[in-house]
Amino acid sequence: MAYKTILTVLSDPAQIAQLDGAVQLAVAQDAHLDILCLGLDHSQAGYFFPGGTPYGLQEAIDSALQDARTLDAQVRRHLARSADLRWSCEAAVAQTGGISGLVGLRARFSDLTVLASPYLKSQPGDAEVVTEAALFEGTCPVLVLPPDQPVAMPPRRVLVAWNQSTEALAAIRRALPLLREAELVELTCIDPRSSGPERSDPGGALAQMLTRHGVRAQIAVLARTASRISDEINRRALEIDADLVVMGAYGHSRLREAILGGATRNMLEQARVPVFLAR
Repeated sequence: MAYKTILTVLSDPAQIAQLDGAVQLAVAQDAHLDILCLGLDHSQAGYFFPGGTPYGLQEAIDSALQDARTLDAQVRRHLARSADLRWSCEAAVAQTGGISGLVGLRARFSDLTVLASPYLKSQPGDAEVVTEAALFEGTCPVLVLPPDQPVAMPPRRVLVAWNQSTEALAAIRRALPLLREAELVELTCIDPRSSGPERSDPGGALAQMLTRHGVRAQIAVLARTASRISDEINRRALEIDADLVVMGAYGHSRLREAILGGATRNMLEQARVPVFLAR
């Protein structure tokens, strides 16, 4: 199975670099690229003067719609000469509370969503909501692109962060089209538990499964020396010159990750290469 429908969501003109990464992947996968241009209404009805709520809301919606149409026109100009690409673009308006439902609906019928890291300084404030909507409401894998880095598609070397979790296995299965095309896939096991289900053979059963799918996989078992797992993953990705990291997303609840941090959030904040997430 290949990715035949790829989604990207834009809500700010600064996200055009994200669009270029999605285009590159869509061409490489011979896929159709769906582009959703969002105009966001951040108005708070309680702050309007008495009796002014309908007028204030209409003005906010009109402004958001204009933003969406402007972004849609910019995208169409940007892609006007993309002869090898099949694509469509849609302008839509959402209020803050409706972003998850709208993005989730589009992601539900997509094979992959391509987004920039939501924690970049240049990203709009709702970028994290968009990323989580694709993963949770849309149950769609997300490819998160780092800033100012070329995207190698198909990836030449891939690091798979394997911690024996359900989320990691879901990400690996969703990433199979990319794993098959890679020259080398490393199953990186960081400080595996001796009492875990794989016991003395971490990654062995997974490597066998992937090999049967035509993936050129090898296993690396590493001792943990950094305080954060994300630091270990990033360091190893640089050591093996990886073009892509595949990992499970949000093994803990989103609230816990938002308050205390977690491997998912930390990876998205500091990743040097694209990160493929699923759960």
